[in-house]
Amino acid sequence: MVYRLWHAAHCSRSIFLLGLSCWILLILSGCASLKECAQGIAGVSTRELEDGRKDAITKILEGDYDYCYSQTKEYLKKKEAHIYTEDAKKRMIAIYVSREDTTPVGIFFRGIDASKIQIEVSSPSTYAKELIAGGLFPYLDDLLRTK
Repeated sequence: MVYRLWHAAHCSRSIFLLGLSCWILLILSGCASLKECAQGIAGVSTRELEDGRKDAITKILEGDYDYCYSQTKEYLKKKEAHIYTEDAKKRMIAIYVSREDTTPVGIFFRGIDASKIQIEVSSPSTYAKELIAGGLFPYLDDLLRTK
C-alpha cells in the first residue's frame, strides 16, 4: 500500500516536471531572445512595432534628435498617451494611445544629418498611427518653425 502511494506521487511529480519543462521550452523556442520573450509575457514587447516600420507614417523634419525626442515626449504627455517603454539604443518610444486604449504605437527617430531627422510612427492599427502622426507631426513642425 505504501509503495503504491509513493509510486503514484513520484509519477505525478515526474509528469508535472516533464510538462513544465516542455511548456518552458515551447515558450522560449518561439522568442528571438529571452528579453523579448519576457517582454511579450509582460505585454510590453516592441517587436510588432519594429516589424511594422515598413508601413509606418514617416516625416522628415528640420531639427535635431534631442529636441524632437524631448518635444515628442511632451506632446505625448499632453495627449495623455501612456509611454510603456523607451529604448535609447533603438531610438524609439513605445506608447499606448491612452490609459484606456491599449493599442500600441511606436515612434522611431532616425538622424539623417545634424539638422534633419526622420520620424516614423508605426502601429498594427492604421487608425492609431494616423491619430498619433496626425497630431505629432504638425505639433513638431510648429515648434521647429518658431524655434
